[in-house]
Amino acid sequence: MTPDHILDYCLEHFEGTVLMESWGEKGIFYNPDHVLKRGVYLLTVKEKDGNNDKGSDLDRENIYRVNLGIRKNTFSQLFGTVPARPSAGGIVDMDYDFTALDQMLPHPVYAWMAWICVLNPSLQTFEELKPYILEAYEYAKEKFKKRKK
Repeated sequence: MTPDHILDYCLEHFEGTVLMESWGEKGIFYNPDHVLKRGVYLLTVKEKDGNNDKGSDLDRENIYRVNLGIRKNTFSQLFGTVPARPSAGGIVDMDYDFTALDQMLPHPVYAWMAWICVLNPSLQTFEELKPYILEAYEYAKEKFKKRKK
């Protein structure tokens, strides 16, 4: 699996999505007809640490992280209670190794918003992630509809 394979999968399978690059990452947004300036996040791929996001140690060679936001009830089923927001530059207070490869994890910074992630997913792990990508897509469509009004 490569970051481009994951991004291409989203663009090919989810109508109304667009690819944008910002803040050192590539993101898939739901934004049919480019109605909104950016659209609504569906999924991002991050390949390096940022000032406020170092919890996954993405500066290691050939390491990337796939990130997506799911519904809070789904997050709770996977990982328990949604954690509190960390302080700037910090990580959420959860007992996970956020540097572990090929495992579905809470996002080290944005778990408080019910974001999940996987570092360097294998094909098998990506297959396991697909239902959550679909959920993120449906959730993004709902948020888009509210923002568009």
